[in-house]
Amino acid sequence: MSATSSEMIVGVCHVMVQIPGARSLKDKRGVVKSLIARVSGRFNVSIAEVDHLDVYHTAGVGICCVSNSAQHADEVIQHVIRFVEDNLQDGYVADVRTEIIYVD
Repeated sequence: MSATSSEMIVGVCHVMVQIPGARSLKDKRGVVKSLIARVSGRFNVSIAEVDHLDVYHTAGVGICCVSNSAQHADEVIQHVIRFVEDNLQDGYVADVRTEIIYVD
């Protein structure tokens, strides 16, 4: 399916982060807040912790990019994923799921 001028394209990504050194929710919050701030400062995306909020060693982070091009949305999401994988302090990426959504 290709985008027409009336379509909006949404790139969505769920990143599961493991933080094995976290001993409390405060430890986890520091890692996740730092990650969110760095991604927000570098990329034009929305990002938030979206699940596993009460588990101190796991975080689910949602990332969203809106575009008029599926290729552009996918490229932005892929750049963000690589950035997270390369720059995650005190943790690692355990799982990544992406989707491109076409909205009429």
